[in-house]
Amino acid sequence: MQLPLQITYRNMESSAAVEADIQSRVDKLEDINAQIISCKVVVEAPARSQQQGGLFKVSIDLTCPEGKVVVNKEPSGKNKAHEDCYVALRDAFKAAARQLEKYSERRRGDVKSHSETPYGQISYLAPMEDYGMIKTPDSREIYFHRNSVHNADFDALGIGTLVTFSEVEGEKGAQANVVKIKG
Repeated sequence: MQLPLQITYRNMESSAAVEADIQSRVDKLEDINAQIISCKVVVEAPARSQQQGGLFKVSIDLTCPEGKVVVNKEPSGKNKAHEDCYVALRDAFKAAARQLEKYSERRRGDVKSHSETPYGQISYLAPMEDYGMIKTPDSREIYFHRNSVHNADFDALGIGTLVTFSEVEGEKGAQANVVKIKG
């Protein structure tokens, strides 16, 4: 990290044991992404009037070269485990690790890219035989059956209608198994 770790305590005294736990968890985050610039952690104990049965809140703010990872672990009333500071820290740092992994994947370009949906226009219709043909921009002809049309009625299609389709290999070549009117 380029900047030192910042730990803020609210409604509680600082603790060497809590600081050591936080430091070890930050070290693990640096194993996920070594380019973390700064890390700020806020540990908030329940208010003094709620000392019995109160839940700890943990916030983590990581600054990375091209963005931030922020975790605000507000305890839900159902999770009594967050009465323990170390459990609240564990859960907050797990959430931070998941977000940091996603951030790192996006930055490396590991995220799945979705290919563009193929499109074309109706070039031939045979309503009596329940099929038609789609001409693609690269001049291929794709067969489709009446049952492949999903967001319109087959009889509403006309020559020149723009459509998107999902292409599969059929017995006699390429065919569209899902055809939708474009737009």
